[in-house]
Formats: sequence, C-alpha cells, structure tokens
Amino acid sequence: MSAALNALSPLDGRYHSQVAPLCQWFSEAGLIRLRVRVEIEWLIALAAEPAIAEMPAFSAATVATLRGLVDAFDENSALRVKAIEKTTNHDVKAVEYWLREAVASMPGVARAAEFIHFACTSEDINNIAYSLMVREARDQILLPEMTRLVDMLRTLAHGLADAPMISRTHGQTATPTTMGKELANVVHRLATARDRVAAIALTAKANGAVGNYNAHMAAYPALDWEALSRRFVESLGLAFNPYTIQIEPHDALAELCDAMARFNTILIDFDRDVWGYISLGYFKQRPVAGEVGSSTMPHKVNPIDFENSEGNLGIANALLRHFAEKLPVSRWQRDLTDSTVLRNIGVAFGHLLLALISCRRGLTKLDADRDRMAADLDANWEVLAEPIQTVMRRYNVSGAYEKLKDLTRGRRITAADLHELIRSLPIPEAERSRLLAMTPATYVGLAPALAARI
Repeated sequence: MSAALNALSPLDGRYHSQVAPLCQWFSEAGLIRLRVRVEIEWLIALAAEPAIAEMPAFSAATVATLRGLVDAFDENSALRVKAIEKTTNHDVKAVEYWLREAVASMPGVARAAEFIHFACTSEDINNIAYSLMVREARDQILLPEMTRLVDMLRTLAHGLADAPMISRTHGQTATPTTMGKELANVVHRLATARDRVAAIALTAKANGAVGNYNAHMAAYPALDWEALSRRFVESLGLAFNPYTIQIEPHDALAELCDAMARFNTILIDFDRDVWGYISLGYFKQRPVAGEVGSSTMPHKVNPIDFENSEGNLGIANALLRHFAEKLPVSRWQRDLTDSTVLRNIGVAFGHLLLALISCRRGLTKLDADRDRMAADLDANWEVLAEPIQTVMRRYNVSGAYEKLKDLTRGRRITAADLHELIRSLPIPEAERSRLLAMTPATYVGLAPALAARI
C-alpha cells in the first residue's frame, strides 16, 4: 500500500508533493548529511592549523575528495549510518564511525582518522547542522515563496489602486478606501516582516562539552582555540557565539521563530479579510473545471485556498511559538529536551510553506467585482457625513459634528438629503460646490496614490 496513504503526518502524506523541497534539509537523511558536512569541515579546519603538528596537512585534492563525500551522500549512505546507530545508540557517534569507514581507503586522510570529531561534543556538530539546515531552508525555500506572495499582492494592489470600496470599522460602513490601498497595507506589512525573517543571523558554536574548550586545551594548550572556532563557524556563513553551555542556547533560532510567526500572523489577518471580501462579493472566484465545492450544494465555489492557508498558519505558529519559548531554556549546562523539539522544526516550515502555496493559489483565482463595490458605496451616502462636518469645522460652523450626527447616525440617507444640508451651509460657494460634487466613490483621499506607489 502507498506510503503516502499510511503516513502519520499529512505533510508526509496528503501534502507531501508540495513540501517535498524541504526534505533535503529536514528529513532524517538531510540531518545526517549536514552532520557529515560539519564533521568533514571541522577535520579540514584542524588539518589547516599549523600548531596541530600530529595532523597531516591536506592537499587541495584531498580536501576536494572529502567534500565530495557530502556531495555523494545518498540514501544508502544514510542507511549505513542508521545501521551503525543501532549498535551505538547514538546518532552523532554513528556519523563519526561512518566517516572513519569512508576515509579508511583515502591515504591522505586515513592517518588523520583520530582527528575526526576531535575534542567535540555532539552538540558541536548538531548545533551547526541545525543552523545550516534552518538557514538553507529559509533562504532557498521560504524567503522566495514569501517574496512571490508579496509580489503577487503588490501587482493586485496596483491593478486595484483606483477601485473604490466602502470600508468597515467595527463591521459597520465607514470612510471609503480603495481595494488597492487595502492590499497595499498588507504588502507593506508582509514585506517588512519578510525582511526581518531574512535579517536574522543564525548562530553556532564549537567549544566542547560545556563551552570552555576544556578538551581542546588539554590536548593543545598553546593553540588559540577560540579564534580557530570562530574562523570555523564563520567559514560556514554562521555567526559565532562565544558564550554557551553544552548547547548553543538557540536565542537566534528563537528570534527567527518569532519573526516567522509575526509574518504568519499578518498573513492570517489577510486570509480572513480576503475571505470576507469574497463573502461580500467584492471578489469573485473563478471556478476550476471538475472541482466540487460541496457534496450537496452544486452552486458552491468556496474560498478553500485561503481557509487552508489560515489553518496551516495556525499550526505553524503553534509550533514556532513553542520553539521560541522552549528552545532557549535548558537545565544547568544541558538537558535533552531541546533535541526532540528541534526535530520538529521542519514541521513548522512545512505548514508555513503549505500556507504560502495555498494563499498564492487562491489569489490566482480572484477577479475583483468593481460593480459590486460601487453598489455598496452608492447605498451608503451617510459616509459623507465625515467630510461635510470637517469642512464645516474649517469654516467655524458651530455644532458641525452634532448637526451631521443628528442627520445620519443610525440612518440610511440619500444624496438628496445630504445635498439639501450642504446647500444650507454658511460656507464659501466654491466649497459648497465641491461638497455637492463629492460622492462616496470619490471620497477616497490619497488611497489610489498610496496603493500605486507600494
């Protein structure tokens, strides 16, 4: 029977094809491969250190061969590591033993076998592997998807910059805006949140069992291990953390999770708003041939993409907020609770990726109904009470707000009702003419310009 049909998680079953790009980093094989990469890069860094006289210097060809082990690392390689782990009952030690096997036939490396995993605690390997994992998945998958969504919304905002619509505050009709300006608000928020996600530097350490280079100093007391560790971490494109316990404290990862959750919260807000605009008829959804909206109501075209997006964002945020709160907390110099939690980072990324894909798919089906928006505007002339009373106040007409309140609050009024009031106002004729020419559809302030420039 299909593995997808029997998967415990929908990410590995129903949604696997959509989140598959993340598997190269967040799968068990992906994690093992990253551990192999870190072990090899540490070995190369040690070989390049003149003070470690017992370590043979590697030729450029040897370095290339070692790095080739990472490029060639495949499912069979991962299975061999897992087979070793059945004996060691320790995942990182299994990687070390696999690497010893792999280099045994390499003359330029075999003599250096004892320097594999030299002075390292498992967390020296793991913390770097996870930082690389998260950074690569963020930079190569999530950020491009976030950017695609922002760009789609920007294009839609530009196209609807001058499409007037009634706004709603507290669910009640309010000062008119344009659909483009409302979308521009979302574009600005999401772009800002995306940039914050991108800006966070992932940190790492390589300083031994409790962060003090104890074993390192025991072996080579004259070597500047902190400088070597910094060079090593930074060579991998990560930020060096000089103060840690056994584990890197995950503060940067927690910050990233918070930033991702903020992006998600903004997108939830949009998903709910666009769902509402569809319900009001401001957007129509193009039906997909063969698709069914209801098992009993043939007419239904449901906003399922935005609902799917909202649901997956909620799951992602539940996980991301747990990560942000839990990962920076460790008893004394280390407990193991972070280990099992970290293995679920990919789940949060997976649900976020699904949400981004769903939201973008929903956007491709939307057509704005300008006539429907115009009809709502024309049915709500009372929204012009605001500009009328504001102009009256400019010209010091006493009780301006109260006069418009008495005329309009809780009532539907017509253009004729407003025009009768306007003609009676003691204001300059030019201002009276301007107010008489105003309609709900033209009372949109700077909305078109703001939307057009986003």
